[in-house]
Amino acid sequence: MSIVDIHGSPIRLEREPQTENDSMLGLLRRHYSEHPTVGLTPGKAAAALLEAELGNMISQCELAEDMEEKDAHLQSELGKRRRSLLSVPWTIKPPRNPSAEEQRDADLLTELLEDFTWFEDCIFDATDAILKGFSAQEFTGWEQVEGLMLPKGLEWRDPAWFQTHPDDRNQLRLRDGTYEGAVLNPFGWVVHNAKSKSGYLARTGLIRTLVWPFLFKNYSVRDLAEFLEIYGLPVRLGKYPEGATDKEKTTLLNAVLSIGHNAGGIIPRGMEIEFQNAASGQADPFVVMMDWCERSMSKAILGGTLTSQADGKSSTNALGNVHNEVRMEVRDSDLHQLAATLTRDLIYPLYALNGKSFQSTRRLPRIEFDTTEPEDMRDLAYPLRSLVSMGMKIPAYWVQEKLQIPKAKDTDEVLKIVDGQNNQNEAMLKARVKGIAALSAAQPDNTDLQILQLSKQASTVLSGMTKQVQQLVMNATSLDEIRDGLLEIEPDISPDELGELLAQAITASELLGMLEVQEGR
Repeated sequence: MSIVDIHGSPIRLEREPQTENDSMLGLLRRHYSEHPTVGLTPGKAAAALLEAELGNMISQCELAEDMEEKDAHLQSELGKRRRSLLSVPWTIKPPRNPSAEEQRDADLLTELLEDFTWFEDCIFDATDAILKGFSAQEFTGWEQVEGLMLPKGLEWRDPAWFQTHPDDRNQLRLRDGTYEGAVLNPFGWVVHNAKSKSGYLARTGLIRTLVWPFLFKNYSVRDLAEFLEIYGLPVRLGKYPEGATDKEKTTLLNAVLSIGHNAGGIIPRGMEIEFQNAASGQADPFVVMMDWCERSMSKAILGGTLTSQADGKSSTNALGNVHNEVRMEVRDSDLHQLAATLTRDLIYPLYALNGKSFQSTRRLPRIEFDTTEPEDMRDLAYPLRSLVSMGMKIPAYWVQEKLQIPKAKDTDEVLKIVDGQNNQNEAMLKARVKGIAALSAAQPDNTDLQILQLSKQASTVLSGMTKQVQQLVMNATSLDEIRDGLLEIEPDISPDELGELLAQAITASELLGMLEVQEGR
């Protein structure tokens, strides 16, 4: 049986990376960034985005790389979103209604991924697509290990190495100098496309949204730095006499520029330097603009602002929890997209090369991230107890998933409810309880006698009421009918007799308590 890719096309497994075997791709390793953020203007940023739409994504990818390096807030927020995916547990699920062989293959894939030391790096590097729209990692080769065909590792490749096909803007190609580019080898790459919005491949990354607040913030930071450089310094005005030469003018200008920092200087005779009022103003407008830009970045990356910084005004705990819920929704969306990529480009090749149950692409194992949050045990226990007592059939596996409690195996030691006493004390306690019970049966105390007497007196009063209520409940078909029936039989009940009996019971109980206190019991 020939090996096919996920689309059913036959493939030839390459043991070496494609970027090392193909001589036409050798130039990619000598590619270095031009750092387009240096002297970035709105026109330059727009030109980079337009080039990406036409298939040349070099400038856009290099711009994204520079932005992440130069803006601490952008790097921090993006790092939160990317690293939040690393702590989520995952499992390999077999196809629906799996056979024994399919379940064994799923267990095998789980063991393989757990043993791959580079798997967490694979997840992190794949999330580079959140900013740039895509992330490509290349297998460093395949090797035979104990009868299994396994990848040697994965290496992240510079997004500037890639282009899109001219006729298919969603198809990623390697830049080999040709018009269409080189096709990526099957079973050679893990290519993750992160859709922050709908659109073609070059337009799905957050770079196209974040470049504008990044640019405006840079302008504000530059203006603030210039303001702070001259803030509080007096305005120096140099005067030169008529007929001064260019050399004399230059000398005066240098003295004017340096005297503020050096607190001293010399000028030719006949020239003057006057000090005007100190430079004044406020830094608030620049800070407001920078804050707006950073809040816009946080909204685009995490879906809110209160999970990154507080403004001291609207930063309530309830609103912060709402923002955190939005951030978790963004995380879950990233995980669902990532699971589809890993299933297609990593799980499927491992399964096709090593699975004993592999027949076709219709029944494939898949990787799933557990995005469920554990329910509060106390909040879940009481409703479950009531529902079960009403006869509702609740499967145990659902409760275990809600509480994230794994199912115990036959060989596992399970928790049991035990008393705080050891066996010896427990036996002694049982013997003592048995003796007390026998003594109480032989000599009933005052409490027992009082309860017996009150029960006899109340039985005559309640007997008529009990029969009527019992008959009403047995014949009723709804709670509303029971309520209306109780209101109808109310005149037949003697509240005076029942109230008098209750008053006697309360008085007798108080007298009995006082007697027991006096006797020291």
